[in-house]
Amino acid sequence: MAGNTHVVVIGGGYAGVMAANRLTLRDDVTVTLINPRADFVHRVRLHQLVGGSDDAVVAYRDVLADGVRLVVDTVTRIDAAGHGVTPAAGGTLGYDYLIYAVGSGSAEPSVPGAAEFAYPIATLEAAQRLRPVLDAAPATAPVTVVGAGPTGIETAAELAEQGRAVTLVCGGVLGPYLHPRGRRSVAKRLAKLGVTVLDGSDTKVTAVTREAVRLADGRELPSEVTVWTVGFGVPDLAARSGLSTDAVGRLLTDETLTSVDDTRIVAAGDSAAPSGLPLRMSCLNAMPLGARAADTVLSRLAGEQPENLHQSLYAQCVSLGRSAGIYQFANRSDAAVWLHIDDGLGARLKELVCKGIPKHLTDEAHKPGSYKLHRMPGGGAKRRQLLRADRAEAPAAADRVA
Repeated sequence: MAGNTHVVVIGGGYAGVMAANRLTLRDDVTVTLINPRADFVHRVRLHQLVGGSDDAVVAYRDVLADGVRLVVDTVTRIDAAGHGVTPAAGGTLGYDYLIYAVGSGSAEPSVPGAAEFAYPIATLEAAQRLRPVLDAAPATAPVTVVGAGPTGIETAAELAEQGRAVTLVCGGVLGPYLHPRGRRSVAKRLAKLGVTVLDGSDTKVTAVTREAVRLADGRELPSEVTVWTVGFGVPDLAARSGLSTDAVGRLLTDETLTSVDDTRIVAAGDSAAPSGLPLRMSCLNAMPLGARAADTVLSRLAGEQPENLHQSLYAQCVSLGRSAGIYQFANRSDAAVWLHIDDGLGARLKELVCKGIPKHLTDEAHKPGSYKLHRMPGGGAKRRQLLRADRAEAPAAADRVA
């Protein structure tokens, strides 16, 4: 493509910032990043914002390349045919390539009363709304955290470490991703902090009121503050714009992260569904996907075939208050293995990860192309195996329905 190429990146989270920074590798590419907030949200610290140990915000000047133009606005529509986007403030912003990195947030709760009386924390604004509610509640007030994924576990531990009376309602298994050995370690730490853990299928929440949480087995738990950490959802921008999405709303792409509808649109992060087999929603995957999306655009500009997606490093790290944590290792299928690091060393590893994330972005801003984790060898063969298995299962599932 001759002349100057304009790339618009929608979304200024981990994937979007990584992609925007990497695109500045070429002098003939101008990059516009559109994001609804003027600051970068360090999402893996939102539970710390709720607990009061961090504000979970980083200035964009610290993580975004100088050559990237930041537009603080929300995109309301993508016009793929016209190669433009419509910001909420009005007008149209044209592009040669678009990187779709809108991220994820809380799924809309279907449980009666949850939307009215429970507090999600998947976004900065939601966590900021919860913080004063907790500050106003008596120290002895019962707090219920619903959902036992990493966010629920981290929030329960953070609040219990402050002396709060916390009940963690799993609705199933504690830490579904964790290996049984890692799960036992987390349960032991939560018990030490005084967290009451309710697990099993009969602990699914059936209703939330202003002062209680009702479970499937009929129990009613007193709850002055209910924190909702169940499920993730993605913005519906792609679907509203007529682009192909999966059932959750993630943009459908091929293995180069290119939209199945348009070669000028590339997706990254939680909002991407490569081959209909998306990676786990996580920061661990978001930054490599952001780098991969940028590389796809850069390859096309160079007249080269973009590389297919592969991911060779999987893990999950969870903080358990300020003095303990767990780093759970996984295999190339993203399934947890027996090996984990916990207690104080786990907390230090978690903190290193949290500090390392903005450093990766800053390093890429100062030296675009320096990020290499998405190019680690391995992972490609396993990805192809998973795709073959998924494609073989699809006709079988259709036959069963028929």
